[in-house]
This record gives sequence, structure tokens and C-alpha cells, in this order.
Amino acid sequence: MGFPEPMSDLLTLIIGTLTLRPYVFVFLAVYLAAASRDLGLRRALAFTGWAWAVAFVAEFSSTRTGIPFGLYHYTEATRGQELFLANVPFMDSLSFAFLAYAAFCLARLCLGRRRGAAVVFLSGLLMMFLDVVIDPLAVRGDRWFLGQIFYYPEGGVYFGVPLSNFLGWAVVGWVIVGGFAWLAGEGRHPRGGAALYYGVLAFNLAVTLWIGEPLLLAAGLALHAALAARLWWLARGRAVATHETGTRDVFAASSAGSATTRPQGAGARNGGSPSLARAFRQLGGRMVQ
Repeated sequence: MGFPEPMSDLLTLIIGTLTLRPYVFVFLAVYLAAASRDLGLRRALAFTGWAWAVAFVAEFSSTRTGIPFGLYHYTEATRGQELFLANVPFMDSLSFAFLAYAAFCLARLCLGRRRGAAVVFLSGLLMMFLDVVIDPLAVRGDRWFLGQIFYYPEGGVYFGVPLSNFLGWAVVGWVIVGGFAWLAGEGRHPRGGAALYYGVLAFNLAVTLWIGEPLLLAAGLALHAALAARLWWLARGRAVATHETGTRDVFAASSAGSATTRPQGAGARNGGSPSLARAFRQLGGRMVQ
């Protein structure tokens, strides 16, 4: 007894989505493991749903109006082989979840105790910097196993990508991370997500090298080397400030403790304890009597 035809077709599309983009689902699995530890399973699933919804709306709009990524079109060459929602591949919008989360974690790791707007702002920028490597490679999808799944009808100045696309990625990153942080707060273990950020970056740089794009590779390496240096400086400054604050707190606590327990009266002047001074006074009183 088989599945009804609509159910069978859906299962076929799900399997096709997995087999066409296996590397995406490896990243997705790593993301879910890291996010579950960091945020808890429920909040990780909430982040996934929120990120997918924001990304889908942005893509649906961009393929019609050009806002916020600039105008582009999906070729729909894989329609019937993978899941689509309207004209947008389900997989593509879903990938924004782990990309936004990775940027969110790296921002938290670098900023430390600083939270709120600073984390949201840096997260959007980090997501944009990641796309500076991802998107030029993706428009060359016909030269590797991604395939030619989309194109910009008017091209773009940065290796075929319009600059508006990068601004759009920053905006989408701000909305995803800002909306989630406002509604559900932040996590406690960002290291796994930060490692995912550099895992995604390394994968895309490796494929860029593999397809023989030395200028694109050099641009990506130079940009992220400068970014890494800046992030290291930021994290180092935060660590130094935290250490200095901790030192001041310890010194202040030590001084307060000394003031509280400082001996008073004759015992203090003679270097003794108050109890010893009282004992001498009592002994002197008995001798007088």
C-alpha cells in the first residue's frame, strides 16, 4: 500500500531537496546542534522559523521589485526536483537561518558583555561580509555543483553582483537577529555558531579556488583577513577591559574588607586584636582591685 499521489510527490520533492543540496543540510544540522545548546531547542526552532520567514519575504519581494537585494530571478530549472514556495526554492530561504545565527554568535563572542543594538548591528554586517564571498560564487553556479539557479538581469559591479544585494543582506540580518533578540533574548554558548561562520566561509573560499577564480578568491581572503583583524582587536579590547574591571572590583572588595575588620582602640595601636586588648584591660582592673 503506497502513499497517496500528493503525499508521494511531496516526499519526492523533500528527498530531491536533500540530494540536490547535501552541503546545505550539513550546515543546517551543525546549526541546529549548536543553536539547541546555545538557545535551547524551542528557541532554536523559533529562530529557524523566523529567519526563514524574513528571508522568504525578502526574496519574494526582490524577485519582483528589487527590494531589498536588487532585482534577480530564479531560473526554476530545478522545479519538480526540489521544494519551491511560489518562485523561491525552499532551501534557499532556509539557509538564511544558519547564516544569520552564525553571524549572531560571532558578534556575541567578539562583543562579550555588550548586548542589544551593538550585537544586532555587528551581526548584520558580519552576514553581509559572508555574502560578499557567497553570492559571487553562487552566480557562477553553472561551474560547480550548485547549478545555475538564479541570475541578475543587469549584472553587478562586484563580480557580477550589484552592491544593493550586500546592503539587502545587512538589512535582512538586522531584522532576523534584532527581531529574535527583542522577542526571545540571547543565548549563552556562541562558540559553536562562530565556528560555523568560519566553516561556511572556508567552504565557499575552497569552491572559489576549485572553479579557478583567483581574483574573487583574493578579494574574499583580503576582506575577511581585514575583518578578522578588526574582530580580534575588538575582542582583545573587550578582554582587557573585563580584566581591568575585575581587578578594580577585587581591589575595592579587599579595601572594603580591610576597613570593616580594622582593629580599633589600644589593641589596634599596639598591633593586637580587640579581644586581646579587652583581656589586658580586665586583668588590669583585677590588679587594681
